[in-house]
Amino acid sequence: RNLMTQLGSAMPRLLCSLVHKFGKKGIDDFEQFIKELKAQPCQTVGEIFVFVDECHRTQSGKLHRTMQALMPNAVFVGFTGTPLFARDKQTSLEVFGGYIHTYKFSEAVEDEVVLDLLYEARDIDQRLGSVKKIDAWFDAHTKNLNDWQKAALREQWGTMQNVLSSKSRMNRVVADIVFDFSDKPRLSNQRGNAILVASSIYEACKYFVLFQGTPFKGKCAVVTSYNPQAQNVTLEETGANTETDKQFIYNTYTALLQNVAALPGKSKTETYEDQAKKLFKEQPANMGLLVVVDKLLTGFDAPSCTYLYIDKSMQDHGLFQAICRTNRLDGDDKEFGYVVDYKDLFKKVEKAIAVYTTELDNSAGGADPQVLMQDRLSKGRERLDNALESVALLCEPVTPPQGELEHIHYFCGNTEIADDLKAHETQRVALYKAMVALVRAYANIVDDLGRAGYDDADILRIKQAIDRYLKLREIIRNAADEKLDTKAYEADMRHLIDTYIEASEPRTISPFDDMPLLELIVKTGIASAINSLPAGLKGNKDAVAETIENNVRSKIIKENLNDPVYYAKMSALLDEIIAARKAKAIEYEQYLKRVAELAKRVEAGQADDTPEQLNTPGRRALYNLLRQGVPGAGAQDAAESAVHYDVGGADAALVLALKIDAAVKHARPDGWRGVQAKENVIKAALYGILRDVDEVERIFPVVRQQKEY
Repeated sequence: RNLMTQLGSAMPRLLCSLVHKFGKKGIDDFEQFIKELKAQPCQTVGEIFVFVDECHRTQSGKLHRTMQALMPNAVFVGFTGTPLFARDKQTSLEVFGGYIHTYKFSEAVEDEVVLDLLYEARDIDQRLGSVKKIDAWFDAHTKNLNDWQKAALREQWGTMQNVLSSKSRMNRVVADIVFDFSDKPRLSNQRGNAILVASSIYEACKYFVLFQGTPFKGKCAVVTSYNPQAQNVTLEETGANTETDKQFIYNTYTALLQNVAALPGKSKTETYEDQAKKLFKEQPANMGLLVVVDKLLTGFDAPSCTYLYIDKSMQDHGLFQAICRTNRLDGDDKEFGYVVDYKDLFKKVEKAIAVYTTELDNSAGGADPQVLMQDRLSKGRERLDNALESVALLCEPVTPPQGELEHIHYFCGNTEIADDLKAHETQRVALYKAMVALVRAYANIVDDLGRAGYDDADILRIKQAIDRYLKLREIIRNAADEKLDTKAYEADMRHLIDTYIEASEPRTISPFDDMPLLELIVKTGIASAINSLPAGLKGNKDAVAETIENNVRSKIIKENLNDPVYYAKMSALLDEIIAARKAKAIEYEQYLKRVAELAKRVEAGQADDTPEQLNTPGRRALYNLLRQGVPGAGAQDAAESAVHYDVGGADAALVLALKIDAAVKHARPDGWRGVQAKENVIKAALYGILRDVDEVERIFPVVRQQKEY
C-alpha cells in the first residue's frame, strides 16, 4: 500500500522499489478478484517501468494478470536466461511482446565468458536375466487380482523396468565415474569435481551408499529436497523381500545426518547441504562428487565443477541449465565443461543447445501478441468444449434419473451376470480416456476462462461439470474394482530388478565422440560434419554456412592472442570467403571446399610449410611475429647461429625464435605471470637477444600467452 501511495505522488521524481511477493491468498474466484482490481486501479504519476526477472517462470499466469491490474499504465520488460521453447513461446510473447535484445550461448563462448561444452553418451545395457522367474513371481502374486489389476501391475513393472536402474547397472555407473577420476583431466589431479544427476531421491541415496564403498567415501554428498521425518515411513508396507523406497531414503538420511550438528536457525539437512556445497566450491579435493536430483541444477555456480554425469531423463531448458553447471571459467587447465550422458539424451541435448545458440527474434515486431493470445484461447476453448461434449455423449445413454446406480449399471453391467463386467469394459475405457482429455483441456485454459469468452455462469457450469465427472470416474473405478495400490508390490519389484536385471560395461555412443565442429570437419570431412548438424539446420545452406563460419571465427578469436600474426591471416581469409559467398561469387560446393580447407588450417594452428624446428605453439607464434620485422641488432649473428640451431640457412626470424624459446625456458621463474618482478626477468632475457625495448614489449605479450612457458 505504501508503494502504491508513493507511485501516486509526483515526488520523489525517481523512485525504485523491489517487489518480491504480491497478490492475495485464499482467493476462490480469481476472475472476480481481477475485476475488482481493474475497477479500482492505482492512480500513478509519471512513467512506470516494471522489470521482471526470471519472467519465463513467474509471469505466465495469475501473477502477471495481478500486476497488470494493479498498474495498468506500466511498461513491463521481462528478463530471462532461459529461451522460449515451443510450448511456452506463445504465452510469453503474449505477455511481453517481441525480443528487445538477445545474447546467445555461442556468443558467450566466443566472448570467453563461459566455456564450451563437450558431450559424450555412454550406454549401459540392461538385460533381463530370467524371464521364467519373473513370470512365476507375477503368477504367484496376482492370483486374486482381476484382469484390469493384473494389466495395471504389469504396466507398473514395465515402467519400473525401463525407468529404474538395477543395482548391477548402478554399480557400473559408479565404477565408471571412479575410473574417470583416475584418468580424466582436472578430475585426476583433484583440481575439478563433478555432479551426478540421479532420476529420483531413492536412486540418489542408492548411489550415495554405493560410493561409500569406493575412494569417494568422505568425499561425496547427496543433496536433494528430502528432509527425514519419521511419519514418512510409519505406514509403509515393506513387501516380502526388501525395505520400501521411502524407508531406504529415510534410513540413508538418518545415518548420514547422525553426526551433523544443526547450525542456529537451520535443520540438520540444511546444515549438511551447506557444508557439502562449501567444500565442493572451495575444496574440490575434499568434495569430489555431489549426487543430486533437481537441486543445484540451476543457480549453483561452482567453477571447480568440470563434469556432469546425467542418469536422469531431462529436456529443454532444465537440461541446458543443468549441463551449464560445468562451463564456468576456472583457470587455464579447464578448457571445456564435460557432459557424460547415461540416458541417451543426445537429441534433447542437441535441441536444448540449438535453442540457446540459434538466432532469436531480436525485433519488437513479429506476430501481434493479441492475435497470438486470441488464437491460443480460441483453440483452448474449442478443445475444452469438445472434451466436455465427448464425456456428455458417453453418459447420454445412461437411463434416467442418471444417478450413481444407473451409471454403474451402464458402465459395469449387471452384477448378477458373471461376464457383464467384462462385456462393458469398452464403455469404461472410453470414459477413462475421455476424462484424461477433459482434465488436460481444462488445465490448459483454467486461468484464462474469462478471456476465452466464458461468462461467469459458463465458468461455474464448467467447474461443476468437471467436478461431477471426476467423481463419476472414481465411482465407476471402485464399482469395477479397477483401482490398484501398487505400493505393496513396489519393494518386491525393486528386488526383482536388482536380482534379475544385469548391466553391461558402459560404452561410448556419442555421435560427435567428443569432437567440436571444426575437429569434426578435419577428421571426418565437411560432408559428415554437415550431416551431424541438427535436422532443421542442415537443410538450410545459409544456416549451415553461418554455423561453420561462426565456429571458425570462434576458434580464431579464442586462439588469436596465442599467435596473433597467423590467426590474423586466417581471419582475413575467412572474411574473403564470407564476402565471396554473400556476393554469390562462388558456387556453394566451391565455398564448402574453401571453408573446409580454412577450417583445417585454423584447427591445425600452423601453415603447411612451417619449418620442422617449430614443433611447439610457442615457437611458431614467435616465428610468425618475428617475420614481421627482425630487429637489426638481434639479426647480426643470425648466420652464425643458424648452424647451432640446425636451420639449414640464415633465416633470421627462425634463429631468433629458437633463441628466444631457449632463453625464456632457461630464465623463467616459477609462477612468473602477473608478478612484475618475475616478468621483468623474462623481459631481461628477451632484451639480451633483441637489444630493443620496443621489440621486447611487442614480443612479451605473446610469450606470456604461451602455456609452454
